[in-house]
Amino acid sequence: MIDFFNTLIRPIELLVAWIMYGFHQAFTWIGLDPASGAAWALSIIGLVIVMRAAMIPLFVKQINASRKMQLIQPELQKIQKKYKGKNDPESRQAMTQETMGLYRKEGTNPFSSCLPILVQSPFFFGLFRVLNGLEKVATGQNEAIGPITPKVAGQAESATLFGAQLSDTFLRANNTSTYVVTVVLIILMSATTFTTQRQLMTKNMPASALDNPFAKQQKLIMYVMPVVFAVSGINFPIGVLLYWFTTNVWSMVQQFYVIRKMPAPGSAAEKALHERLAKRGKPIPGEAERKAAEEAEAAAAAERSSQRVQPKGKKRAKKKGGSAAVAKKATTTDN
Repeated sequence: MIDFFNTLIRPIELLVAWIMYGFHQAFTWIGLDPASGAAWALSIIGLVIVMRAAMIPLFVKQINASRKMQLIQPELQKIQKKYKGKNDPESRQAMTQETMGLYRKEGTNPFSSCLPILVQSPFFFGLFRVLNGLEKVATGQNEAIGPITPKVAGQAESATLFGAQLSDTFLRANNTSTYVVTVVLIILMSATTFTTQRQLMTKNMPASALDNPFAKQQKLIMYVMPVVFAVSGINFPIGVLLYWFTTNVWSMVQQFYVIRKMPAPGSAAEKALHERLAKRGKPIPGEAERKAAEEAEAAAAAERSSQRVQPKGKKRAKKKGGSAAVAKKATTTDN
């Protein structure tokens, strides 16, 4: 199993090594010391930029999927209520089919929002393996990782950031600088994770979509994930923590831009967008169509109201006809 994982992750590990090495060469060319922590730290940031830029389409898909999942929660609750208490196979299958039909109709599913995380994971493990293997490559115990030869690995291994080696972890720290740098990065990583999730929940979701089990689950994740990162972060090399913090900052800024420009219908972000457009005297997206639809609906309702005729029953008509005949007979008799 381990050999299979190593074989599977090896291409990603080589890709990570080549991207880092390319950025390191570029920073060295502009004058940075090749053995400096700054050159290697910036190379890790460069890796994040390349990877996240390639993932922009997936990120937009994730935002749209999360938005749609929140908006269809009332419909999902109706389906769940319809089959509540029915545990027979036929009912369970019918509920699953209706749920999947709703997902297909709205063009979303619960797994779409996980795509960026799934795509990032191999790069995360690839970087972890590169940084973790620097010492053995530098001493000749392991073979080179692509362009990371023993000489280059030695430079990366000895490179320090604020006095801490990029390959050090909190658990293997041997100086105060390593403890301080890892703790600061873990706090920053956890804080940016929380801020990104909170931004999505508070600004880009309509109030009606926030009062359902899915939203409560998302809120729970918002508080749990930073804790998970904080606990697991003590095992990660400083370079990996820097990578994760940088990718969180990218996600936060990118999400802020998407929410600001393309907010979910009915959300606080959409209201803020409309207010900004109104102040600038610009048309609000969909406002003309909405007003036209409201006017058309009002006109149709008025037309239906004017054409409505009170129906007459046969008995009522017969009774009215009989009364008219009696009245006519009485008039004739008087004359």
